[in-house]
Amino acid sequence: MKSFDKRLEKILDKQSKAGIWILTLGKFQVHRDGAPIPAKEWGRDKTLQLFQYLVTARKRNGLHKEQIITRIWEDAGQKDGDRDFKVALHGMVKTLEPNRKSRTEAKYIIRQGLTYQLAMDEIWLDVEALDELVTLANDALHEDDKTAQKAYKAALKIYNGIYLPNRIYNDWTSAERERIQILAISAHITLAELLLEKKPMESIRLAQEALQTDPTWEDAYRIQMLGYLKSGNRPQALKTYKKCKTVLDEEFGIEPLPETRALLEKIESL
Repeated sequence: MKSFDKRLEKILDKQSKAGIWILTLGKFQVHRDGAPIPAKEWGRDKTLQLFQYLVTARKRNGLHKEQIITRIWEDAGQKDGDRDFKVALHGMVKTLEPNRKSRTEAKYIIRQGLTYQLAMDEIWLDVEALDELVTLANDALHEDDKTAQKAYKAALKIYNGIYLPNRIYNDWTSAERERIQILAISAHITLAELLLEKKPMESIRLAQEALQTDPTWEDAYRIQMLGYLKSGNRPQALKTYKKCKTVLDEEFGIEPLPETRALLEKIESL
């Protein structure tokens, strides 16, 4: 159990030790040495696009310059693409390290030949913290439920909305956006299940938050039904089932799962 506590402490302490903080969930904001970087410092939007692309592709072990250009500026020719990349890279490094001495290595960008990636050991990123907290919570589940709950709650505190909302029409963000949404919904649902016996109304609230992200997530309806049942609100439990049935029919033309219908029958029999 102590090992889970230490892992949680390490994850929560990383932000205070990083020189760059990046917020991508619900809004985009970068902090440098604890202070937000004004939007005007990024200059051209292409500089911001390059930085956000490197954030999105952070798990890849170095991205070739040509691959980056093709992915985010697909309509640019080779000459224009090379120029845009050079200008954007210079602007990005200058924004992250305005006092960097000339001819010194960039602190936050790793360059190897024509490949580039962010130095994530020097950076705190909300999405990375969310990932680490949910992974820890999942690992601690059933072995140390107290720490698991703390980790899920910390993760959901970080989740403030969709990934890079200013890039929802850029296809290179879509896979990461969908992945994070599923991760956040799963954290809501698992925490709601953990709290169901002792705090049914909190479980209901968490399930409702999950449904704001995806109104077709059937597990969330079942948790609400159970929460209302444990709270003695049978009519609201029945209304929740009807809502679930309507949404699934409208979205997919399907019926609720057998376990959801079985829960309905249990409620109706009381």
